[in-house]
Amino acid sequence: MSIVERVREVVEPLLVSQSLTLYDLELSGSQLRITVEGPDGVDLEAIARATRAISAALDEHDPIPSKYTLEVSSPGLERPLRRPPHFVRAVGQRIKVKTKPHAEGERRLEGTLAAAGDDGIELVDDAGATRALAYDDIERANTIFVWGPAPKPGKKSGKASATKKAVHA
Repeated sequence: MSIVERVREVVEPLLVSQSLTLYDLELSGSQLRITVEGPDGVDLEAIARATRAISAALDEHDPIPSKYTLEVSSPGLERPLRRPPHFVRAVGQRIKVKTKPHAEGERRLEGTLAAAGDDGIELVDDAGATRALAYDDIERANTIFVWGPAPKPGKKSGKASATKKAVHA
């Protein structure tokens, strides 16, 4: 069993008990990044509680043999897409993808994630063209937060204006 799998076994039950789910877990060098989410998002208090619980459990079970730095956060509005389940949950959303150098075609893509399966994804660009990509061809990907509509033009904010008309008798 890998270190990441051992950490996952320790962390997941703790998060479930706090009504959180494990979005991602990454051990890169001496940095352990744990990304959590809740049914209605997560706030700083939930992150702090999760960090304390995870830190204590990792100290007790000691699944990582060397020194590490623990980082617990939310995936944010523009979420990284690293594993097939991340892509599956993002179907219908706007995403940005950078392919690996060996992949055929443009390396930087943006569009709507039309489908995600066991082996790869389908991305529809703004012109309506569909491109299939294998997960092995994706260097990195993330969702793109799309802002709501802009305020209506012509409306001044803050001050009301009045026009007076002179009446001549």
